[in-house]
Amino acid sequence: MVRIKPFRGVRPAGELAEKVASFPYDVLNSEEARKLASGNPYSFLRVVKPEITLDPSIDLYDDRVYQAGRDNLDKLIRDGVLVQDSGDYLYVYRQKMGNHVQTGLVGCASADDYMADRIKKHELTRADKEKDRIKHVYTLNANTGPVFLTYKAVNEIDAVIEKITEGKPEYDFVSDDGIGHTFWVIRDGDTIKKLESLFADMDAVYVADGHHRSASGAKVRDWRRKDNPNHTGEEEYNFFLAVYFPHNQLAIMPYNRVVKDLNGLTKEQFLEKVAEKFNVEKTGKKEPDYPTNICMYLDGEWYTLIAKEGTYPKDDPVHSLDVSILQENLLAPVLGIGDPRTDKRIDFIGGIRGTEELERLVNSGDFAVAFSMYPTSIEQLIAIADAGKTMPPKSTWFEPKLRSGLIVHMLD
Repeated sequence: MVRIKPFRGVRPAGELAEKVASFPYDVLNSEEARKLASGNPYSFLRVVKPEITLDPSIDLYDDRVYQAGRDNLDKLIRDGVLVQDSGDYLYVYRQKMGNHVQTGLVGCASADDYMADRIKKHELTRADKEKDRIKHVYTLNANTGPVFLTYKAVNEIDAVIEKITEGKPEYDFVSDDGIGHTFWVIRDGDTIKKLESLFADMDAVYVADGHHRSASGAKVRDWRRKDNPNHTGEEEYNFFLAVYFPHNQLAIMPYNRVVKDLNGLTKEQFLEKVAEKFNVEKTGKKEPDYPTNICMYLDGEWYTLIAKEGTYPKDDPVHSLDVSILQENLLAPVLGIGDPRTDKRIDFIGGIRGTEELERLVNSGDFAVAFSMYPTSIEQLIAIADAGKTMPPKSTWFEPKLRSGLIVHMLD
């Protein structure tokens, strides 16, 4: 049984949604966020990236940064830029990127579900990132960015949401990057109860993106529970903000790799070692057509690498992933990158930036070789989560990214 909880959302007033909505905190660095928020006092970047309102010399994890986030959120509410709904509602959030459309249900997820693994994960979290998100949520007393969840599509849910989207939306705008954002409020009590019941019939939902946000939601609940001798389990802090999308609407893009050097090898030595586990051919192709097929950019030329039979376990949901095949048969044994989470010689490039970015990085001389990957499928993600296993780091890149600021969940 999965719980989705309606809540009193705090969201932009009227036509301000387009000015408030911002990229998530982990998509931009501080300098990029400063530039985007410049001249826009409504930008939610001032809440999710509060360091942009302080002296750049202040450490990102200084207490003053988190307090600035709280102050900036309070100001948006005090000035009437953000207004709290009068009742506990669910919401619908649709995004359109080119021909791709995804429509999600916005509600609160349960920390109990997270701890009981009814909200299934597929990635490990980093302690430093968890600590940052916990401190942010605890100080602001709010979930300012939603967790991106997915569920195995249910026709009845599709039908309910489709009917809602036939009505007039609260917000409807196209952001500067060309992504369309449309938002509806579900105020009807019977519809809300029906959706709650349909989710209660599910065994599990899955974290698509936002492992640190979901972990922080559960950890903050634990902190608040310790502080409250009258804890009942129904307080708002027991729940965190989420958007639930049916699995068959999601688009996963590849998460590509670039490496700074060839680990002391010449080009010829490197290609010879790569050929031990892969069939290597100079094709000029920049993107692979199917799994176990990786494209590599080296010294101004594109190669196709096809994993040889017997070099990976086909029946293992994790080790048969393309990112695992590359890591275990090339990055580790040939380039000496044993832990891609910590090795400074490797970087990861979201597929939204295209293969041109891979060429640029290698041609600049800052990197020696790039790998263009075939995207992990949503079915692979679900299979790994169901098996209780985790993916290698940087296995999936979801687009479009959910905007922050369209709705906030207060913990009291």
